[in-house]
Amino acid sequence: MFDQLSIPVLVAPMAGGPSTPDLVSGAAEAGGFGFLAGGYLTAEALREQINATKASAGDRYGVNLFVPGENSTVDTTGYRELIRATADRYQTEPGEPRWDDDGYPDKLEVVLAERVPVVSFTFGLPAASEVARLHDAGSFVVCTVTTPAEARAAAEVGADALCVQGFEAGGHRAVFVDDGHSPGGGQLYGLLAALRLIRAQTELPLIAAGGLAHGADVAAVLTSGAVAAQLGTAFLRCPEAGTAPTQRAALAAGGRPTEFTRAFSGRPARGLRNDFMTAHEAAAPPAYPQLHWMTRPVRAAAGAAGDPEAMSLWAGQAYQLGEDAPVGAVLRGLHEQARAALRAAADRLLP
Repeated sequence: MFDQLSIPVLVAPMAGGPSTPDLVSGAAEAGGFGFLAGGYLTAEALREQINATKASAGDRYGVNLFVPGENSTVDTTGYRELIRATADRYQTEPGEPRWDDDGYPDKLEVVLAERVPVVSFTFGLPAASEVARLHDAGSFVVCTVTTPAEARAAAEVGADALCVQGFEAGGHRAVFVDDGHSPGGGQLYGLLAALRLIRAQTELPLIAAGGLAHGADVAAVLTSGAVAAQLGTAFLRCPEAGTAPTQRAALAAGGRPTEFTRAFSGRPARGLRNDFMTAHEAAAPPAYPQLHWMTRPVRAAAGAAGDPEAMSLWAGQAYQLGEDAPVGAVLRGLHEQARAALRAAADRLLP
């Protein structure tokens, strides 16, 4: 599948707005590959995005789905009262905490009916029976993993490839089960270490994700056994992305460190540090998606006010290396940088 790409770079699924049909189609036209983000969309909205994408991307696109976890029994009442002062500042109210399955069953039926070429999963694994149905529909199945144990489990349900996420990645950690206390929700592996350890466990094709921002990074993961590199933050400032203007400005300004937080959604995620994270991280319970719905009105109001201090500014560790350029230009730049890095390495290593 991905070893046929002329540019072995995938545009990661970025839920909440940044992933768009134009971004995915632009990646396909440039010789790469892109994913639509099914997370937080309704089944009908996802169907519309698929139809808008395949008209120009053909079979060079994928869809990512969130696998629902168990309903948390953690009491969120105290946290709701804690963030009320922040909500008051933006003249809004905290949302009601609720668990849901993100419409997973309905969205699974959509990707089956639309015969989506590649379907990837995050936050857990599809059932083996669901993987079998996707295979019958002609879909290639990718599971996102963060540890060797998760990789073994993904292989057992019939995954065709694994997306290996290092702790450097922006946005939500893909851990299957949040341990509820450590910053990243479980044992942390850097991307290169995760690739090597997981390669020792399976022969499945590996896609490398986490903190990649330059073509030399792409070259590094390819030589470490990956068939392709998946980047997200590097494309957030592309004009085709649906990134909020305030987040674009924060990314371009640089200067903020990135850290893990549960403050916005209840699940560990890496983003630019801001006042909301500083004030609420220590008290945030491991309750996803309850906290996502609770903080959503606050985040939306902050975005409307152009204030980055209460927005979830998801970004990977190397976000400062991003640029304001079309997706095709970013992909071609990564390709040239990767080729140059490989030539330089060969000159160093070969007699």
